[in-house]
Amino acid sequence: MSVKKQRPPKVRWEERTQTPLLVLAVAFGVAYAVPIVAPGAEAWVHRLCSWVEWGVWGAFAVDYAVRLGLAPSRWAFVRSHPLDLLAVLLPLVQPLRLLRVVSTLLLVGRRARMAPQITLTTYVAGAVVGLMMFGSLAVLHVERDAPNGNIKTLGDAVWWSFTTMTTVGYGDHAPTTGLGRVLAVGLMLSGIALLGVVTANIAAWFVSRFERDDAVERRQTELLEALTREVGELRAEVARLSGPVPPRAVPEPAAPEPAAPETGAGAGTGAGASSAPRV
Repeated sequence: MSVKKQRPPKVRWEERTQTPLLVLAVAFGVAYAVPIVAPGAEAWVHRLCSWVEWGVWGAFAVDYAVRLGLAPSRWAFVRSHPLDLLAVLLPLVQPLRLLRVVSTLLLVGRRARMAPQITLTTYVAGAVVGLMMFGSLAVLHVERDAPNGNIKTLGDAVWWSFTTMTTVGYGDHAPTTGLGRVLAVGLMLSGIALLGVVTANIAAWFVSRFERDDAVERRQTELLEALTREVGELRAEVARLSGPVPPRAVPEPAAPEPAAPETGAGAGTGAGASSAPRV
């Protein structure tokens, strides 16, 4: 049996539906944006966008039901996927329709087989773009017809979303309706959360880089200390081998043996001969 067949059915289902869900999320975004950006479009365009939204929601609902049925623990699955549950249970609430797109993008991102840092970067970039785009569309849809509203164009809505997510808040554009202010609170909290994620990611990168540099430096220090010890041992050995050689003991010359005394005439003759002067 191959490794692919040994994987759980839920994992195989999620891998097969990853690309279709991404395409559906893009289609939902377009269907959500067209009626707001072009409110004077033909009636059939608005109907088509509404059908696309409902069709995408139905696909999300089917995907959630299938994954819930294939999950080993259904209650654990429900607790670990709250955004998906909200996307299925809140299809009729107009401003919260973007939750279906956000949850689907997060779901597709979680399924992607990517490195942790790349996954986090993708999450942050996708969340920033998605929240800014759909936040702008939602506040424009809510505030455009408000009597005292000052967000009347898409440019005003995008500028307001950017200043709100970055918590700058210039105040030149602000929602006046209760629903618009709810959207503003959501964007503020999202901006703070994303800023915290980015800061934590940058800090973690610097910490990991410093740890790697410290590990390399400690390794080099250990090697240098080991080399210093070896050099010291070699010097001690060389000094021991090249030290001064102790002088050798020179044997003393043997004392001459005493000559035997001569007797008789020979002795006298010898004495006389030795005492006679030489010519």
